[in-house]
Amino acid sequence: MAEIMKRLVAEKHLRRRAVQDVTGLSRSTIYDLMSKGLFPRPVKLTGKAVGWPETAIADWLNSRPSNSE
Repeated sequence: MAEIMKRLVAEKHLRRRAVQDVTGLSRSTIYDLMSKGLFPRPVKLTGKAVGWPETAIADWLNSRPSNSE
C-alpha cells in the first residue's frame, strides 16, 4: 500500500481542464463516461480539489481505437 501511495504522490495529476484539453472531451462527456464506468475516476488531492493521474488518462487514450486502423 505504501508503494502505491508513493507512486501516486510522485505522479503528475491533471485537473479537469487539462483532461478536457488532452482528450478533447467536454466536461459533461467526461462525467457521463465516468458514471458508465468508461472513463477513469479522479483522485482527491485536497479537501475540494481532484485530479486524474496522468498515466490513467494516457492508458485510456491508448485504449481507444484510432481512425487510422
